[in-house]
Amino acid sequence: MMRRGVSVIVSSSGVDLSPSLMRAVGSEVSADGQRITVFLSRQQSARLLQDVARSGRVAVVFSEPHSHRSVQVKSDRARVREATADDASGLQRYLQAMQGELARVGFGADFAAAMLAHRIEDVSAIEFTPGQAYDQTPGPRAGQRLGGA
Repeated sequence: MMRRGVSVIVSSSGVDLSPSLMRAVGSEVSADGQRITVFLSRQQSARLLQDVARSGRVAVVFSEPHSHRSVQVKSDRARVREATADDASGLQRYLQAMQGELARVGFGADFAAAMLAHRIEDVSAIEFTPGQAYDQTPGPRAGQRLGGA
């Protein structure tokens, strides 16, 4: 599910534990599942990026719009980097996947394009190895830790 291009919300916290969060404009999961990269608009996510760069902590929720099936992954060793031209094709694949997902719940391709609009020169990436994973799908298993992370 996480590789398919579903809704991605990224969060961290400041020194005072106040939350920072933002919708990602893209994501990639390595073939072996050992590296996750989420992409954020730097202009819209300045505080979140600062919090991750300072603490290394990140929590990311992947949620399938049509079913609300959701997974949260956490790490305390995340790093921030600038997106490069090499990331552009992955961001385009993510957009196309999200257009398909949102079409399943009645939203057109233009909606997804507007929601995920970005300029590659304004995109930062957060890369991490997941340390913990949780089922966050609404229901009796919500909050239960998943194995294998």
